[in-house]
Amino acid sequence: MLGHLRSARVVALGGGHGLAASLSALRLVCDQVTAIVTVADNGGSSGRLRGDYDVLPPGDLRMALTALCDDSEWGQTWSDVLQHRFTGDGDLSGHALGNLLIVALWQLHEDPVTGLDLVGSLLSARGRVLPMAAVPLDLVAEVSGLDPQDPTATSLVRGQVAVARTQGLVESISLVPDNPPARPESIAAVEAADHIVLGPGSWYTSVLTHLLVPELRDALTRATARKVLTLNLEMHTAETRGFSAARHIETLHALAPDLRFDFVLADPSTIEDHERLERACGRLGAELAVAPLARLDRAGEHDALRLAAAYRDILS
Repeated sequence: MLGHLRSARVVALGGGHGLAASLSALRLVCDQVTAIVTVADNGGSSGRLRGDYDVLPPGDLRMALTALCDDSEWGQTWSDVLQHRFTGDGDLSGHALGNLLIVALWQLHEDPVTGLDLVGSLLSARGRVLPMAAVPLDLVAEVSGLDPQDPTATSLVRGQVAVARTQGLVESISLVPDNPPARPESIAAVEAADHIVLGPGSWYTSVLTHLLVPELRDALTRATARKVLTLNLEMHTAETRGFSAARHIETLHALAPDLRFDFVLADPSTIEDHERLERACGRLGAELAVAPLARLDRAGEHDALRLAAAYRDILS
């Protein structure tokens, strides 16, 4: 069965550090991993390049590529080069070199996926990285609790960075444009997948965003692959303040009620109400799988080997 998993086609969806964690684990047990990455980032180097050149934000795409890089000296060296961030007070300050390389390739090649494939070749990446949508997106959240005079009043917060840092409670999210086209390569990867992994990652800004792209959500719903939802190690972030593990699942189910999973993977430290969590998993048609996933030396970070072992057990 492990040999079958090694040759299986696996798709992982998310963004940022959460997706990088799942990719770092999956590449240890699978040879054919495709990452489908959110493209709503509007902060830092990605936000600057997006504004200057009207391109997809490259940062999360870069992180996914480096997470899939080969373990050889060549792969690790180029991974470090792409992750290098310029310091100082000049125009390049704050930019990651990999972001600049990706945008340069996008200017040389009309198709952005071609540029990403070229970076993957440079890294000897163990897989492929694709954007979830064909155009840059803006995340918009309806947030309550920002008005001290009326805590029930809602306000609109626009932009991934603003939503991630909001002091209010996110009630709902949407995208601008509201019906963005998906990349056909991403849809094809989902349709061909043997296994699909969603999460971990910032819940509203990296995980649920994929379900706001109608073509992608429909493809995930139709897919016959075995599907795993990976929960975060930290439940109470700025954008999910007060959320339990079950509440995370409930928000996903509300956004995509027809989407079914086979397993929900959770670290035991995140389970506050086991019965409620199992009920929430049941709404997704999923079995709850509990395994230690955290690094012993850094709270809140997934351990690649532990996560790989959990994926191996579930997917094989």
